[in-house]
Amino acid sequence: MAEAAKTAVYLCAGCGIGEAVSIEALEAVATGESKASSCRRHDHLCDDAGVATIQADIDSGAAERIVIAACSERVNADRFRFDGTPPIRCDLRERVAWSQPPGAEDTQMLAADYVRMALAEAEKSAPPSGQADPGTSKTILVVGGGVSGLTAALESARAGYQVMLVERASDLGGHGAKWSKRMPHRPPYRLPQDNDIGALIAAVTAEPRITVHTRSRVVSTAGGPGRFLVTLDSGGTTIEETLGAIVVATGWRPYDATKLGHLGYGASPDVVTGVELETMLGAGELACKSDGRRPAAVAFIQCAGSRDPDHLPYCSSICCGVSIKQALMIRERVPDSSVYIIHDELRTPGTAEAFYRAAQAAGVIFMKGKVSAVGADLTVTVEDVLLGETVAMAGLDLVVLATGMMPNATAPEAEAIAPQPAPDIDPLAPILAAGATVPEPGSEDASEDDSGPEIGSILNLQYRQGPHLPILADGFADSHFLCFPYETRRSGIYTCGPVRRPMDMAESATDATGAALKAIQAIEAAAAGTALHPRGGDLSFPRINLDPCTKCRRCTVECPFGAIDESDDDYPVVEVARCRRCGTCMGACPVRTISFENYSVEMVSAMIKAVEVPDEFAEKPRVLVLACRNDAIPALDMAGISGTRYSPFARVVPVRCLGSVSALWISDALSTGYDGVILMGCKAGDDYQCHFVKGSAITQERMGKIAETLKSMMLEEERVVTHEVAIADARRAPELIDSFLDTIAEIGPNPFKGF
Repeated sequence: MAEAAKTAVYLCAGCGIGEAVSIEALEAVATGESKASSCRRHDHLCDDAGVATIQADIDSGAAERIVIAACSERVNADRFRFDGTPPIRCDLRERVAWSQPPGAEDTQMLAADYVRMALAEAEKSAPPSGQADPGTSKTILVVGGGVSGLTAALESARAGYQVMLVERASDLGGHGAKWSKRMPHRPPYRLPQDNDIGALIAAVTAEPRITVHTRSRVVSTAGGPGRFLVTLDSGGTTIEETLGAIVVATGWRPYDATKLGHLGYGASPDVVTGVELETMLGAGELACKSDGRRPAAVAFIQCAGSRDPDHLPYCSSICCGVSIKQALMIRERVPDSSVYIIHDELRTPGTAEAFYRAAQAAGVIFMKGKVSAVGADLTVTVEDVLLGETVAMAGLDLVVLATGMMPNATAPEAEAIAPQPAPDIDPLAPILAAGATVPEPGSEDASEDDSGPEIGSILNLQYRQGPHLPILADGFADSHFLCFPYETRRSGIYTCGPVRRPMDMAESATDATGAALKAIQAIEAAAAGTALHPRGGDLSFPRINLDPCTKCRRCTVECPFGAIDESDDDYPVVEVARCRRCGTCMGACPVRTISFENYSVEMVSAMIKAVEVPDEFAEKPRVLVLACRNDAIPALDMAGISGTRYSPFARVVPVRCLGSVSALWISDALSTGYDGVILMGCKAGDDYQCHFVKGSAITQERMGKIAETLKSMMLEEERVVTHEVAIADARRAPELIDSFLDTIAEIGPNPFKGF
């Protein structure tokens, strides 16, 4: 029988911990009932002497597993970093000393329970051994040869990486190559500036690290970061390459103006779109299409089809600036012309404000109002907001519709793919899942990325979850602008430019640089065999014991990142390089056969059961808080830092994501005698804040089944609640805990307490 690893506990008395609790009593808990091999006390573990003490024990073999009972896991990570021996962190500062009254009995009990939980975690976890076969390719694939793609390719090459640039058209440059001028991107930001995309194209074609394939498209993409297996159709020739990361910069297309008949498009050749006018200006021919005369009166209609639930529901943001540019160019070419810009709201943020002022000074007339109709004779009917009346503008020579930008994320006819719920399986009754299956791709009942109409694909992903990059409601690639720009729900694949959100040439170039840096990070992480955002550097990955696997496919369906495919005999296969280590697959598995070396169902169950639960006569309830490490834990940390007091009866267990929560943990808590369970996760929905995209949404679906099971067990549904907690909720998170304890006081102790 193998000898148990030596577990050493290090108790810090600094930052008020020693004044709040008895360190001697905690030492007795560690070495007595929890049977730690050793326990050391130190006034400030994070100082040089404290760190040296821990390192000396590791070097001598006295400490093979270490528990640091001090501050939050979110601080001093750089100080407590020991190669080959990752520490288990036990928070006695933010969650005990700084949020509870010092010297109180309940404060001491809270600290003792956290030490017990940390030791249980140490016993049930192991340092991750990493991936045996990490990715090796360091070539970046850039799809799209417009401003975004060209910039991403050039910046990647300048950073020392090989690049394969793929463009469907025969020439590089995209829309930008057709413009004669561009919006100002250098001081003084007042006038249109020369289009310099030619220099960018020349720099890309001259760069030896960049291989350009025009008239080419991606017909197949398999694998993951570090080893994407990509097949191209390049002018009828098949090319196969192994690539490290992918940047999608496929740009945009204008909204279909033929749908804007009420604005006169199609009724007169002199009603044109902004894109059509740009082509005219670029060709040097500013003339009415109907008779060739120079236009003396021009009206721009903003938001043509945009911010309209019947057309494009969103604002394309740059249309205002583009119309101003074009208006200035018309005034320059036809100095005696009258140029009107009719707008509901004008967007000219930042340096664009100077552009707007220059247009005013140049005589461009801005009208605030909504256009209701454009006649065949070019009479524009405007609901003038300032005048408060309807105005008919006659005598116009040219009407320009500022149509919105649509992302080239899919084929033009594609609709956004709506997420579908997970299979209908009771998570507290695993036996029901034994024969459960998930619909095949393309069927009417298929999940998330398998549903929806047949649409074109940029990468033709050979993933179980379908060939497309997941998109949001408006068709843009799913990439939260605040938490994780450029990221997609397919690891190692990044979007930039207007395929991500509407943006101009300058913004696209900046965006492309960011995406290139992300791609480089992905390549280097794959080479090291570690995880990508948000658990960067994590060596662990899900391990599946196939013996008890029922082939229910819940892990395949619920994985937010398409990291799990299936073998020919329908068993799950983890593509490790795609995995973000959220643990959603672990929470989804009804037979608990998925685990990580340092995060498992058994580990958290042991932590839950390590808590001492007083009997019902002690009048000291116990509540389990399963809190997301990304938002809820930081909120509770900030509560502690601010000295906010909250109930000492709550026991907090950090989880990687609510999606990783196993129903067994809730069952264990209730059967152990906890009076209730709170799940704290990130905001779900289209404007989600979940770092793993849909963990909170999945949990809400699962909790519906748990509520039914609680009812069948004659337990109140109120004993298990889920709350969305943002990282800034430092005041609200403690209030939620206290409010829940009030509810527990009303409904009484758990009837299973003591059994």
